[in-house]
Amino acid sequence: MNNLAESFPLTFVPLFIAIDALGNVPFFLSLTEGTPAAEQHKAAHIAVGTAAVVGLAFLFFGRFILNLMGISVGAFAIAGGIILLVLAIKYITTGRMVELIKEEMMAVVPIGTPLTVGPATITTLLLLTSEFPLSVVLLSFLLNLVISWGSFLLSQRIVRVMGQGGLKAVSKVFSLLLAAIAVTMIIRGLGLVGILKDISPVLK
Repeated sequence: MNNLAESFPLTFVPLFIAIDALGNVPFFLSLTEGTPAAEQHKAAHIAVGTAAVVGLAFLFFGRFILNLMGISVGAFAIAGGIILLVLAIKYITTGRMVELIKEEMMAVVPIGTPLTVGPATITTLLLLTSEFPLSVVLLSFLLNLVISWGSFLLSQRIVRVMGQGGLKAVSKVFSLLLAAIAVTMIIRGLGLVGILKDISPVLK
């Protein structure tokens, strides 16, 4: 129980920041603008379902896929960290991580992936599974998906309470934290591939 109490916050918080459930609400509303409430709810179900499939695939088979392709976790962490840093900087400067394109399968792409589960979440999942029990990481991931699902379903109410400005402010803070996590991933990846011999002082 003590191990779970210590590990859960360390796995839940990075995933919460990477998934950014509240920050995705404006994107969700922009993509589903003008659609009935029933269609918005359907889009939320499809988006979270897509995110779950993508995330669980990498959670359980990510290492096997990387080994099959001859890619080390360290190299993936560096690449993922760089991509995540670029996305975070793009969001800070432009207000969006990806271009919003209205299309028939918008609930799958881009809401399900890469907005909900993208490079940030995938890299975070792979790194967390190398440091914490799979069951704890799985619990944190599923709970974050539930939060995302609830945020999408209650998106209209969240906007009314927080306002567009409040949501943007929260997203900006999360984007800064996302950038910090990206740098940490790069440093950790450099340590895993042996470029940095002792990364513990840097990460503390």
